[in-house]
Amino acid sequence: MSIGTASPSVFDADLPTLDYDLATTPAQLYPQLLAVQRQAPIAMGPFGPEILSQELARFVLRDRRFQMPPGLNLAMQGITSGPLWDKVVNSLIGMEGPTHDRVRGVAAKAFTPRAVERLHATIVDVVDEIVGEVSTRRRCDVVADIARPYPVPIICALLGAPKEDWERFSHWADEVFTAFSFAFTADLEPAVMAAWHELDDYVDDMVARRRHTLNDDLLSDLIRAEHDGHRLDATELRMMASGLLLAGTDTTRNQVAASIDVLIDHPDQWNMLRDNPDLAMAAVDETMRHSPIASATMRAATEAVDLADVVIPEGTMVIVNTAATNRDPAIYADADRFDITRRDAPPILTFGAGAHYCLGANLARVELAEALKAVTGRIASPRRTGPAPWKPMTSLSGPTSLPIAWD
Repeated sequence: MSIGTASPSVFDADLPTLDYDLATTPAQLYPQLLAVQRQAPIAMGPFGPEILSQELARFVLRDRRFQMPPGLNLAMQGITSGPLWDKVVNSLIGMEGPTHDRVRGVAAKAFTPRAVERLHATIVDVVDEIVGEVSTRRRCDVVADIARPYPVPIICALLGAPKEDWERFSHWADEVFTAFSFAFTADLEPAVMAAWHELDDYVDDMVARRRHTLNDDLLSDLIRAEHDGHRLDATELRMMASGLLLAGTDTTRNQVAASIDVLIDHPDQWNMLRDNPDLAMAAVDETMRHSPIASATMRAATEAVDLADVVIPEGTMVIVNTAATNRDPAIYADADRFDITRRDAPPILTFGAGAHYCLGANLARVELAEALKAVTGRIASPRRTGPAPWKPMTSLSGPTSLPIAWD
């Protein structure tokens, strides 16, 4: 896909448009999104060009001419320097080029299938304890009672932190994650930085202890890991540990609730999973395809690129709309249908693709699978007892509450 001399700029190509704002939820946008997707693989949205085709999305996510725009949400608030800016742009998600490749290459040595399998028993124990206690009540709020307390004890176990510290980690995750959200405002910076400093100090202490006595945990694996003669320094170890906490907390919380939400709306699928727990991984993929909590990722063009007969000018911010690509009718038969028995579908793009593919994708899928098995296995015929409104799609979405009851 090289530059064609006859191709118009994406801004002059008379593309179909998408109309939404920062408060729009996925359910509100889907009808418009899917209608526009049938007209063209690229549309103009309120924040710039949006990629709607799965084929084009995979190309953009894998092409190094499209790079992550670090600190975009901070820049929108006028913050382009200072300690918070430095933290965000030097996180793994903000790195690009050789620095990113070096740090990710080392970190990937620790994110092995063995590391995930090492946690499998812990994951099962945590979710069984949570769902087992909830199942005796005959009613609950899935968000508050199941999804929210679930991932942090697992992250603690992954890093080798004491289980009793999970509430501290949860607080830090809530505060620090704000810096990566479009909900961030400049007045939140002091609270974010205070939490981030506390987390850094905690991780520094853990690293210092591990250097003397390496254990069978991810932090020890990160200290041991070497790739092409490189190891992670103290700053990079701190960044990886805090990044893992952030990436593995709100995403898992929200997707657990979202996946249960869509299963409740399809009782036949709920019962199928209950009777066939070996479908759990397929259920994870289908719930994340049909009802993802991450709807898009952004890239900036580092040079002019010809894409689907239009030119993306250098410096243009491009939104890869994964909510649309995961329902691309060119890829998925009857794409709006929710079906945990789908076969032969390509991997969803919710975890990304290319250089920034989610390092923790395998862990997240196992966590989600065990949660769905536990919930469908212990709760029969759940019914809603109140509304389950979703957060806007411009940040991490998912239900804000999900009250249910069962007999």
